Amino acid sequence: MSTCVIIPAAGSGTRLGSAEPKAFVRLHGRSLLSRSIDTIISSGVATTIVVAAPEESLSLARHEIAEVTAGTAGAADVEITAVPGGRDRVESVHLALRHAADAELILVHDAARCLTPPEVFRRVVTALNSGAEAVVPVLPMTDTVRRVGEDGMLRGDLERSSLRRIQTPQGFTSQILERAHSSYDDEVRELGARAREATDDAGLVERLGVDVVAVDGDEEALKITYPLDLVVGEHIAQHRDASRAQA
Repeated sequence: MSTCVIIPAAGSGTRLGSAEPKAFVRLHGRSLLSRSIDTIISSGVATTIVVAAPEESLSLARHEIAEVTAGTAGAADVEITAVPGGRDRVESVHLALRHAADAELILVHDAARCLTPPEVFRRVVTALNSGAEAVVPVLPMTDTVRRVGEDGMLRGDLERSSLRRIQTPQGFTSQILERAHSSYDDEVRELGARAREATDDAGLVERLGVDVVAVDGDEEALKITYPLDLVVGEHIAQHRDASRAQA
């Protein structure tokens, strides 16, 4: 099936201590966006990649795309474009859907998870091709998790054996994802500021009553959010780049 991977690139680099958008922060000499595109191409799952970037970052996004396509094997087989994104992740995905080139499957991937191994992309697409309508990669919880009350006091443990950490790419049939975004738009128009906040696309799909299938994620698919994540990511990226140079 034809597959479009959407990369929303609207996030700021504030928590990383960067003045530029997070997608353009560099990890061992390459931007998070560049590394994400490179991995998607190497996974072999994409026919189209759409980067939804802020207007002021579009030229930079297109420059990054040109560098990747010039130096990555298999890039000629994937149509890659950068389009204006929205104010947040959900709006950026919604706008990017207009440029999905009638793809049957849509994957949404955070540039901040640029170290996600290609195998994770393949697992998501395999599950979709096997009949799932929505798929997310997950990892088990390793820490004890507790609720905090309004008074700031802890209110008991959550059963972590049934909890999972959600990663990307999140995968969907195009019909389901478009329905989810349309339904959310209707909710926002009707309720305004009282509309339930949307943090990811899988959450929007769940609101439709659609089952979301879990597949194995990967510990290296960490989300680059804070300075410590950059330190860990730098080590992983350096090791991968060295192995790639020796291959």
